[in-house]
Amino acid sequence: MGLGARLSEEVLKHIELAEKFLVEGRELIDRDPVQASEKLYKAAEEVVKALATALNLEEARKAIESGGWWSRLLNRAAEAIADKLSLEEFSLWWKVAFYLHVEGFHEARLENIDVKRNYKYVEAMVNLAKKIIQRR
Repeated sequence: MGLGARLSEEVLKHIELAEKFLVEGRELIDRDPVQASEKLYKAAEEVVKALATALNLEEARKAIESGGWWSRLLNRAAEAIADKLSLEEFSLWWKVAFYLHVEGFHEARLENIDVKRNYKYVEAMVNLAKKIIQRR
């Protein structure tokens, strides 16, 4: 299997995980906003990984070279994706997802209404990624 095929397979794996986490997060909002927050963040994280790889961004190469992703690299990748797509909203959507991760999961400060209000931004990220990947 060539490098291009492996990368395509990796991109699809990230998209599948993003969809899975999005569904799980939505289902948990009313019952467990802490876990819902983390599932939604994980969906956004998978989107960033998928798009960074599909768009052949430097951040994806760094993640491969270093053996994984970390927060600062994910943040930089989200900004690079926004720039590459000329879509400032993407950067803001990522920031919402990170807010869910920190305030919703780590600090457990968000209630279901807060998570529900921000769900649409993570959903927009997943839908955008699916649309872009389908075009490639």
